[in-house]
Amino acid sequence: MNLQSLILPLLIVLLAVPLFLQARKQKRMMAEQQKLQNSITVGDRVMTTSGVFGTVVATNDDSIDLELAPGLTTTWVRQAVREKVSTEAAAEETNEVTEEPAAEEVTEAKAEEQKTS
Repeated sequence: MNLQSLILPLLIVLLAVPLFLQARKQKRMMAEQQKLQNSITVGDRVMTTSGVFGTVVATNDDSIDLELAPGLTTTWVRQAVREKVSTEAAAEETNEVTEEPAAEEVTEAKAEEQKTS
C-alpha cells in the first residue's frame, strides 16, 4: 500500500480523537456543575465564581440570596456558584493567609543568619 494514501485518514483520526475526548470531558463537567447548583440549600456556605464567600439564606428557581456578612444579603444567579465550601476549609484558607508572612519572616531570618556566618 502506498504511504501517501494513508496520510489523510491518519490525520483525520489524529484530529478527531482529541475533539471527541474533549467533548466528553466538557459534558461531564457541565453535569457536575448542574448537580451542584441543584443541591444548593439554605445554610450552605458557597464560593462564587468571583471568589466571594457567603451563606445561602434563600433560594429560588434561578437565583439565591447570599449573606456575605451579618445583615448584608445579596442576590446571585445560581450559575455564579463555583463550589460549596465547608466551614473548616474556609477557616484553613484564612489561616494560610495569616501564616504566609510568618513563613517569609523565617526565610529572611535564615538568610540573615547565613550572611553573618
